[in-house]
Amino acid sequence: MVRAPAWVSPQHLGIYFVLFLTSAVVAWAGPGSAPAGPPVTVVAIGDVHNNFDGFVAILQRAGLTDQQNHWTGGKTTFVQVGDLLDRGPKPREVMDLMMALEKEAPEAGGRVVSLLGNHEVMNMMGDLRYVTPGNYASFADGNSEKRQKAAYEEYRKWKDGHASLFAELPQPMELTEAEWMARHPAGFVEQREALGPKGEYGKWLRGHAAVAEIDGIIFLHGGISPDLAKTKLDAINNRIHDEIKAFDSSKEYLQNENLILPFFNLQEIYNVLRAEVSVQLKSHAPANTERQVKIQEFLKHEDWFSVRVDGPVWFRGYDQWTEEEGAPQVSKILDGYKATHIVVGHTVQKGGRIRPRFGNKVFLIDTGMLSSYYPGGRASALEICGNGKFIAVYLDQQVVLLDSTNSSTQDGGPGEQPLAGSGAKDSEKVANSPAGGICSGATAAPQ
Repeated sequence: MVRAPAWVSPQHLGIYFVLFLTSAVVAWAGPGSAPAGPPVTVVAIGDVHNNFDGFVAILQRAGLTDQQNHWTGGKTTFVQVGDLLDRGPKPREVMDLMMALEKEAPEAGGRVVSLLGNHEVMNMMGDLRYVTPGNYASFADGNSEKRQKAAYEEYRKWKDGHASLFAELPQPMELTEAEWMARHPAGFVEQREALGPKGEYGKWLRGHAAVAEIDGIIFLHGGISPDLAKTKLDAINNRIHDEIKAFDSSKEYLQNENLILPFFNLQEIYNVLRAEVSVQLKSHAPANTERQVKIQEFLKHEDWFSVRVDGPVWFRGYDQWTEEEGAPQVSKILDGYKATHIVVGHTVQKGGRIRPRFGNKVFLIDTGMLSSYYPGGRASALEICGNGKFIAVYLDQQVVLLDSTNSSTQDGGPGEQPLAGSGAKDSEKVANSPAGGICSGATAAPQ
């Protein structure tokens, strides 16, 4: 900064004033006048569902990792839109890889954004409908048999102490040791602990957001419904975090009250609480007000953002709407957030192709990576160049879906892309570029 002396003539004061303005302008404009770097690339990957091998393959294909699964994406931002878990064989390997990349990417100037999907929320809350015996087995160790037997003894003692509650259960819980063991195989207790609020994976998942906005593009698992569109993105994230925190707190309280056990799944907890309500209605003993409030709060959790079918991790409207129905809705949502595009997973696209919709404003990127569960599915990534180019990246090809810099790229009518076997439309331009992305200089080639 240029300083004037204590006393100056009017003429010299004018000179100093000009110098001051000049230095201020240079200081303010300096960073912006530096040579522009290459456009920043964002790579988004949809539902993985424990398919570690497919996940590794598409990460390498997009230039984000090398053969040893280390970060090679440079300054790229990698967004995974949720549903790492359930159905497939390798939950721990998938989560361990994401955790490692989150640490490695910033060292190279990159970034990893891991978002919550409905299956992450389900696992944290004990909705285990899609957890396989193999998933549990991956958490087992040499002491699993002892833990399994100890958990059964804890359950047996709990059952013997809640005879009146058992009589009111809307659905019977398993009563024999064989039944209990079959429903709680080796690794079950460890999985519940690992994904709990104090577990390694549970703490990690609870630190994730549900929605992210990057350079005007909104990323999330399911979608933002029209009813939710007036809620700020930060408020959506805060509300889901608060709901998960409230769930954990209520569950801990109910455990301390010896009303439930730590390894009860969500359905078992619901059954027990409904039975407890029935027991209390028939009892003439003075009511425990705090306990009743906690039970009622828990039973209302089906109305939370994190579990509602129209909530951000469950909504499927972008796939289900017709073009005529959805186009004005999507435009209104984007206008409300001053955003340009939305990228979501959650709903598997037929033919295993990334699907643009509503004038290329929404990209549906769940292509059924776990092909053993989703016939015809395949691994894919959506590469978004800083210059407005959107590319579908598959293991065998790359297809330009939208090129904002090239007016010849078409939307393909209502934004639909051809299904498997129909070949590329004229609006889909197969990119003749090396593996590792076509955003020049933004991603490294595979090692």
